[in-house]
Amino acid sequence: MLDPVLWSLLAFLLIMIALCLARAAVGPTVADRMVAINVIGTKALVLIAGLSVAARQPFFVDVALVYGLIGFLATIGVATYLERGGPST
Repeated sequence: MLDPVLWSLLAFLLIMIALCLARAAVGPTVADRMVAINVIGTKALVLIAGLSVAARQPFFVDVALVYGLIGFLATIGVATYLERGGPST
C-alpha cells in the first residue's frame, strides 16, 4: 500500500532536485548557488533514505549518512574559501 505513494514522493523529490539545479545554474550570486547546492545535497540525502525504505535495503541508510557528512564538510570548505576572499560574483 505504501510503495506506490513512496515511489511517487521520490519522483517528486527528483523533480525538486532538478529545479534546485536550475537555480544553482542561474543564481545571480555565489551565495545563492551555494545554498542551492546545499539544498540539492539535503534532498539527495532524503532521496537515498527514501530509497532505503522503498527497496527494503537498510544499508542505504549508511550510504545516506556518509553522503550527509561529505556534504556538510564540503559546505564548510566552500564557506571558508568564500570567507577568505574567494570569487565575489
